[in-house]
Amino acid sequence: MLVTTKELFAHAEKHNYALPAANFFDLTSARSYAETAERLNKPLILAFAQSHMNMLTLEEAAMIGKFLAKKSTTPIALHLDHGTDEEVIKRAIHLGFTSVMIDASEEPFEENVRRSKEIADYAHKNGVVVEAEIGHVGSENSLESAVNSQSIYTEPSEAVAFAKLTGVDSLAVSIGTSHGHYQGIPKINFDVLKEIHHAVNVPLVLHGGSSSGDENLEKCALEGIRKINIFTDFVTAAMNEIHKNQPNDYFDLLHSASNGMSKTLEHYFTVFHTKPYREGES
Repeated sequence: MLVTTKELFAHAEKHNYALPAANFFDLTSARSYAETAERLNKPLILAFAQSHMNMLTLEEAAMIGKFLAKKSTTPIALHLDHGTDEEVIKRAIHLGFTSVMIDASEEPFEENVRRSKEIADYAHKNGVVVEAEIGHVGSENSLESAVNSQSIYTEPSEAVAFAKLTGVDSLAVSIGTSHGHYQGIPKINFDVLKEIHHAVNVPLVLHGGSSSGDENLEKCALEGIRKINIFTDFVTAAMNEIHKNQPNDYFDLLHSASNGMSKTLEHYFTVFHTKPYREGES
């Protein structure tokens, strides 16, 4: 069933777990995620990044995401990830995405507030929930972002002010992760996470979950993060499965890729302590 992230976050907050936001980029990846969630009876966020519009159009992504969510018996939210262009975000809202992200995190604080509030006001009028980012999760060798950039850590006091001024429904914070292939295991600032979680009254999001280490991610899920974005690990798992199986034709190749992504999502459901959820449950 197609739902918003707002109701999923409420359940995750009550039962203390994180939801995987699985970034899809074609039908095979989206179907792998949705079928895995269905098989395991786990809620899911199907995420599509604006930067992946060279692989799927926004219209195609909306059609695929809505179809898979509506046919599923488990709750699935369709989320636009890293929306940097207001017109793209507004199109996503009218195409049926149930959640959108406005990413103005590289802007000065005041401009980030202005742009995020404008999108939040627009989305809320259309029944769609909004994620924004304060601080900045950098990227290196990443397909999720168009440019490489350095991380800017989130200041707890700014996070509190930002949430109040913008009215966004969830907040991505920067506490030590990075998009793309991380060299080694990142050092997560759990003291800052704890401070933000206790001070801010909206669900917290972690970007750059891939390559961040299971122990780090499990601790994030248990200490206040409610959504963890994964992309690079899915692509890596798909390629590893292809190399292992040495498929003889295109159809076997797709099966291997799908199997690799499915195993990865199942793994992260366990790491994040994701609980089964049915619409309307408290």
